[in-house]
Amino acid sequence: MSGAREFVFGLKPLTLEDVGAIAARRLVVTVNKDADFRARIQRSADYVDQTLARDGVIYGVTTGYGDSCTTGVPDALVEALPLHLTRFHGVGLGRILSAEETRAVMAVRLSSLVHGWSGVSIELVDLLTEMLRLDILPMIPAEGSVGASGDLTPLSYMAAALVGERMVRFEGREMPAAEALAQAGLRPISLRPKEALAIMNGTAVMTGIAAIVFLRSERLSALATRLTSLACLALQGNPAHFNARLFSAKPHPGQARVAARIRDDLAPFAARHEPSRLQDRYSIRCAPHVIGVLEDMLPTFRTILETEINSANDNPLIDPDNGDILHGGHFYGGHVAFVMDGMKTLVANIADLMDRQMALIVDTRFNNGLPANLTGALGERATINHGLKALQIAMSAWTAEALKLTMPASVFSRSTECHNQDKVSMGTIAARDALRVLELTEQVAAAHVIACIQALRLRQREGDIVAADLPAMLTEFVSEVGAPIPFIDEDEPLDGLLRHLCAELALQSWELRWESGR
Repeated sequence: MSGAREFVFGLKPLTLEDVGAIAARRLVVTVNKDADFRARIQRSADYVDQTLARDGVIYGVTTGYGDSCTTGVPDALVEALPLHLTRFHGVGLGRILSAEETRAVMAVRLSSLVHGWSGVSIELVDLLTEMLRLDILPMIPAEGSVGASGDLTPLSYMAAALVGERMVRFEGREMPAAEALAQAGLRPISLRPKEALAIMNGTAVMTGIAAIVFLRSERLSALATRLTSLACLALQGNPAHFNARLFSAKPHPGQARVAARIRDDLAPFAARHEPSRLQDRYSIRCAPHVIGVLEDMLPTFRTILETEINSANDNPLIDPDNGDILHGGHFYGGHVAFVMDGMKTLVANIADLMDRQMALIVDTRFNNGLPANLTGALGERATINHGLKALQIAMSAWTAEALKLTMPASVFSRSTECHNQDKVSMGTIAARDALRVLELTEQVAAAHVIACIQALRLRQREGDIVAADLPAMLTEFVSEVGAPIPFIDEDEPLDGLLRHLCAELALQSWELRWESGR
């Protein structure tokens, strides 16, 4: 973490890039030390105490939760109620969120709490910030949320860690939260009235995962564009399909941007070669129209997600200016659910596009003279070498699985909790689905990288493509991405290489630049 930049919660809005940088530990987190800012947060918690003393009844403080809101809690048990909320929600199953995902969730929840509408003490905000700064990460199961009342079950693991219960990751080990806090010189808190509800009754898990999906999908869009350029070169395709005048006639900006990037990549080749076909097949010719839908939706998706990230989204809310208690449904994750359902469809379409391009490149009926399955073997050795035959099959399997997962989660609302939560968002399931679709599509992209690099090298071996056919930034990309990829003449397992490339994709390691700067 040495040399990492700082993000101060409460000083400015949290962007998707900030979430990604915090999740990757490229940003050190602190909380605003301004006295007025801290007083505003504390005032909200104090209003809860004042209202309790004055009126004696507050939902989730002196009553049960959800459908149990008509059940009164005796004064002597009010202090114990928040801890019970964390405990009875400890029913999560499935995989444990990764360290990156957990940091994203913690950052998003902090972003909500510092608005001062949630009735939490400044001590809670400080402790959660310190846990994130020191990388004390609650072990959060991925499954168990219907996305309203927010991410109750998964966020209960964060609330429990704050009081020293359940398990966390710290310094490379799994350990009880109390032990980790003690090692870090921190003390667990005792949850005040409303604090467990404030931590748990929000959209942080779905939105934290959504931020990661967004950032990697944005990068995937650019990569699919670059790989389309390489696939077109491999097929000796027709660069005229990306003509600027053509795209001025149907001026979706994202679609036009994709076409312009491909046009940049193919400009030297277009100036030196005649195309092999008048009209390329759709997976090449219509690539801007496929990738461009995602490109055009990204600004809208960004606005929705950043609005959610920088909102107070629990219930009830306490107006920090006058103490009014406002009962509503801001925990409902419908906006995030819609973005994730949309994102997974658009990303899966890109998987399908790359799979179709790959099918053309390996097939001698369509690849304009490349060897079958892109084997580099020559002479008698060619009879026993099968090149990328199995890779194309695996790529098709990953694509099919991604496409299968595009069923929208948001329409599968279930009536839960004695019909109090009778319409729920399923936003967390949508986000997990979107992440899985993205992971599968990145596997497809990794395979396509291998195929496109192999095809380009085969063209270069035959003299069909020379250095002058590639612009500088495309050459740089091929050099960087192709460095760990061997020329495939003799068959060999590729799984290790695929895992390496997938890791590079997830880390967004590769430079993706174009001559025009688009």
